Amino acid sequence: MNDTDHYPVWRDRASVLPQHALPQHGLSRLVHHATRSQSPRFKNALIRWFIRRYRVDMSEAQTPDPLQYPSFNAFFTRALKPGARPLAGGAETCMSPVDGRVSQLGTIAGGRIFQAKDRDFSTLELFGGNARLAERFAGGAFATLYLAPRDYHRVHMPLAGTLESMIYIPGRLFSVNPATTRAVPRLFARNERVAMFFASPAGPMAIVMVGAMLVGSIETVWAGETTSPRGRSIREWRYGEGGEPPVTLERGAELGRFNMGSTVIVLFAENAIRWEPALAADSRILMGQRLGVISARQ
Repeated sequence: MNDTDHYPVWRDRASVLPQHALPQHGLSRLVHHATRSQSPRFKNALIRWFIRRYRVDMSEAQTPDPLQYPSFNAFFTRALKPGARPLAGGAETCMSPVDGRVSQLGTIAGGRIFQAKDRDFSTLELFGGNARLAERFAGGAFATLYLAPRDYHRVHMPLAGTLESMIYIPGRLFSVNPATTRAVPRLFARNERVAMFFASPAGPMAIVMVGAMLVGSIETVWAGETTSPRGRSIREWRYGEGGEPPVTLERGAELGRFNMGSTVIVLFAENAIRWEPALAADSRILMGQRLGVISARQ
């Protein structure tokens, strides 16, 4: 499905080996603390280095002066200028929730999601073993979107939706860069993640925010930080009648953000969405760009 044949397997595995030995959660706690430091000397030096290292385009930012951010995390999760990401037209258009690259997209076959050559994982394990939720997406469609460090790191709604439930699933914190995706089996079902389930115009819609190496936390606009560096057990929230207050978000509205970068997986039920034909593994995509369209069979 992609260019993985061009990458020597031994090189990917060798590059990932140190991650198995690293104290992943300990490092993330350290980064969580450091990136919130408001020491001008420390945070300004870190922000300047980051902009040079990753060639960040600050002209798109609502606050283009990097020294105006109170912390590195505030810079990293910076807002964009109004109009910087126009939304693809039409209520039937499923838009990209993030800036990034397509890792993979396609059909959920036999309850499994393609990750890379010889690598896949199940929706059941992605959703923390919840068979009821996994069944809703049997035979459906998925798109896995990778956010590089230089990307805009807020996550937006692909379609309008009403939140029904949310699950926090603890796990490892492997990097989610392309080499690790090719080398680590079931990567996205092993890493810490937050899965959100919406009722949308296309039917059931799931958005999974996957944590990664040095990701201090994942936030949602309705619950704040939903992950913890010390999280060890699955937690579930229900919304609407008998649960938390209802949450309804319009298409394009911000739903959350990564405090450091990672991956978003968007899932729909069978025959709900047709992905944009021009998109394939490694395609560059921006938030608001057309990702697919609601199927006429809905």
